[in-house]
Amino acid sequence: MINSNDRLLVISTSTIYGYSFLEYIKDEIKEFIQSDEIIFVPYARPSGVSYDDYTQNVKDALEPIGISVKGLHTFENKKEAILHAKAIFIGGGNTFLLLKTLYEQGLVEELRSAVHNGTPYIGTSAGSNLTGLTIGTTNDMPIVYPPSFDALQFLPFNLNPHYLDPDPDSKHKGETRETRINEFHKFNHQVVVGLREGSWLRVENGVVELKGTLSARIFKQDQTPIEIESGIVSEEIYLR
Repeated sequence: MINSNDRLLVISTSTIYGYSFLEYIKDEIKEFIQSDEIIFVPYARPSGVSYDDYTQNVKDALEPIGISVKGLHTFENKKEAILHAKAIFIGGGNTFLLLKTLYEQGLVEELRSAVHNGTPYIGTSAGSNLTGLTIGTTNDMPIVYPPSFDALQFLPFNLNPHYLDPDPDSKHKGETRETRINEFHKFNHQVVVGLREGSWLRVENGVVELKGTLSARIFKQDQTPIEIESGIVSEEIYLR
């Protein structure tokens, strides 16, 4: 079950078509964190960007709306920084690299402790993957090998951010996203929530709410996938 203290903003993507970085979601972030300060975790390094440059991108997006951003990499004592953060934001990039770095720095338990004590958590893409049971349904290539695929496990299911529907006009004959998730379910039992770009989950008081204008696709082992519309998500939807 979901810890009633956990406050999560699980965002499929940081950027959607026609908007700059975090532009479409920044007002939701500001209202959600109820604070003026975020510690940003840049370890996923999209396209190999440096920690400093990645953090600066977040600063440029959020500081104009009154949110101060500090990169976790700049703290000498990162565990203490996590435990005393007003809010935590883990950005997208490569999920394997992100989780490997968190395990290497011994920050997984600190993140769990902080969130279970009520610290707001924001994730985009790879940062959203971490809120589920494992990272087994990420879209990323395994460019490094984390010591475990176990994620932060705030949610009792897996995430597939950037979920894409098959294009009926495409000449591509390779695997669809749905095919890959079905392959995952040949060996794993947990529910998978496919979050389309521009959608997000807001989790508070043990309640999951799907937000945005698009539906989400729910995959269960040996069952036909279903679509759910924006609104409160019933437990029977995401539990086995």
